[in-house]
Amino acid sequence: MKNNLAFVFPGQGSQKIGMLAELAQNYGVVGETFAEASEVLGYDLWDLVQNGTQEEITMTERTQPLLLTASVAVWRIWQQENGAQPVLMAGHSLGEWSALVCSGVVAFKDAVRLVRNRGAYMQDAVAPGEGAMAAIIGLDDDKIKAVCADACQGQEVSAVNFNSPGQVVIAGNAAAVERAIEGCKAAGAKRAMPLPVSAPFHTSLMQPAADRLASEILATEFSVPQVLVVHNVNAKTEGDPEKIKQLMIEQICSPVLWVDCVNTLTTNGVDTVVECGAGKVLSGLCKRIDRSVNSYATEDNDSLAQALTAV
Repeated sequence: MKNNLAFVFPGQGSQKIGMLAELAQNYGVVGETFAEASEVLGYDLWDLVQNGTQEEITMTERTQPLLLTASVAVWRIWQQENGAQPVLMAGHSLGEWSALVCSGVVAFKDAVRLVRNRGAYMQDAVAPGEGAMAAIIGLDDDKIKAVCADACQGQEVSAVNFNSPGQVVIAGNAAAVERAIEGCKAAGAKRAMPLPVSAPFHTSLMQPAADRLASEILATEFSVPQVLVVHNVNAKTEGDPEKIKQLMIEQICSPVLWVDCVNTLTTNGVDTVVECGAGKVLSGLCKRIDRSVNSYATEDNDSLAQALTAV
């Protein structure tokens, strides 16, 4: 275990058709991992991501197991290659479930089932068209919070993803989000733009999803983490499996404190971050949060080889 190394796991938005195809040619464990997930899901997840459409893999109840499976597949490759072991882990939203699997807290098949249902329940919680999310670029966090408070007008809109300094995502009822977009522009935001998502994640509007998933999480076996995970809800680690369950229930309706999570990593001596799975969104965010951090992606043969050599 390297005391300066952390693994981070991506959330929704990192999916793309054809992802991990190159790694799958070199590592049979990719196909094996996707086959395990497909058995739980009842459809061929690998075929979906290689031959489906971007629209199909952006459906939340498919995106979530897809990204979980991709991250677990890459983690298994890393183990096969005897890669350095991290001292801490963190995941962005859905990615926190990937971290829990790779840290030994939740069995992979249990997590596939839970995140598929998590996605379905989130989608069901708010009727299509009634919720929205938007990215706000170049505006102070406190100003965004104040604009959202003014824009509510009996509805819900709040800051839900604190991704990096100057990059915050807001979410809520569609009309309230639209008011907040205009308010943020008026307050001096460089950009304020709607995101192509199907539900207002991490808001109180997700409470029905949290209520439905809670009983399933509580009934699932969680173990003591082999590697501590920094949690989205409070940017702290937790070693008690029962408390981790509560954090994962809370996470559905709570903001993702990603800036605080990365600061927790660096405060604990981490200066190197490996993004485990699809894409390199988190690698970029980590660098924007702390420029001294060395970050590496693992989405194809070249990036994986570079990461394995560097850390």
